[in-house]
Amino acid sequence: MEKIRNLSLKKAIVFYVTVSFVVTFFLSVFTVNITAEIQNNIWWKYTDQEEYFKGLRNESYETLIARPSREEMSEMDWHISETCDFLQTYGILLWSIAGSIVAVGIFYKNKLKKPIEELKEASKLIAKDELEFHITYENQDEMGMLCQEFEKMRSQLEENNKVLWRMIEDEKALRAAIAHDIRSPLAVLKGYQEMLLEFLPTGEMEKEETEEILLEGMKQIERLNRFIETMRKMTRLEEREPIYQKVELESLGKNLEKEIKILEKETEKQCKIMIKGEIKTAFVDEEMVREVIQNLLSNAFRYAKTKVEVIISAEPSKLVITVEDDGIGFQEDANKVTQAFYHSNPKDDLKHFGMGMYISRVFCERHGGGLYIEQNRGEGAKVKAVFKFLTLS
Repeated sequence: MEKIRNLSLKKAIVFYVTVSFVVTFFLSVFTVNITAEIQNNIWWKYTDQEEYFKGLRNESYETLIARPSREEMSEMDWHISETCDFLQTYGILLWSIAGSIVAVGIFYKNKLKKPIEELKEASKLIAKDELEFHITYENQDEMGMLCQEFEKMRSQLEENNKVLWRMIEDEKALRAAIAHDIRSPLAVLKGYQEMLLEFLPTGEMEKEETEEILLEGMKQIERLNRFIETMRKMTRLEEREPIYQKVELESLGKNLEKEIKILEKETEKQCKIMIKGEIKTAFVDEEMVREVIQNLLSNAFRYAKTKVEVIISAEPSKLVITVEDDGIGFQEDANKVTQAFYHSNPKDDLKHFGMGMYISRVFCERHGGGLYIEQNRGEGAKVKAVFKFLTLS
């Protein structure tokens, strides 16, 4: 039954029609024989049996039962005899039609009805924007392949829908964060301006105080400039696609060592970089990879107590950058950490805009990979950036 169920539509219809023809043939032969027997029994009643048996004694010819005329037979016998004639003449045609109808019906029920109903119901659900369902028809025929492709389409639509909603949520968070990050320095500048307008004309403010206010104002202006630069980078994110190029992992590590030394000097923390794996060369977007590593290093050095560790490992299908630190670890859900303008501490608003993890996630996803965060609260943070790449022989 499994083989029959998985036959192609063409082979299935040939199979059902062939079976119906064989069955039709035997039923037709059976019908002819039965009707002939019934006719003979009716005609026998109206036959001169003495003459018939005389004919049987003569072996020179075959003796058949003669067909009585309509006047000789009763009304009932005549109708039965005529019906037998009709069945003998058209029985094959009638059985052929019936067999074809049955074959088509079985073919439709076994090969078409279920997948068509599933596809029809699936189409209705998709029209209602309901994508959390699965098509269960799994026969290995044309309809089965169609259902499998439809299931792939549904799965892709569901994934695209999730990405779309995530983009909408990110945009909402982005708008709120933009409003906040612009409002904060402007509020500070407004406060300083009001102080200067109130106390400077009256001479109540010392020169040192005035200079301090002006310096703080410059810091807020610089913060606004950094914010504008960050927003400029964000506008490029949507258009940026990976530019694959040959990258030596050893060279990538050496370039990172130069940046790490600067961070070690600024923070007085230690960092160790290691390269693992047998694959030493890959096709990746080096600029994307380096920017992600810089963002992860900046974040790790910011929250580490004493040390940071970077591991660059290449596998047959991907490049994995792992950055660990011995800080307090992430206190929030991984999805929240990678949102735009995320800050674990409100005081961080003055130091950075919380875009590093978000940009890193976007770059990893654009590269076919992802940004994965391990929740080790109180035991340090561990982040893995995965980039898909092509290995070189």
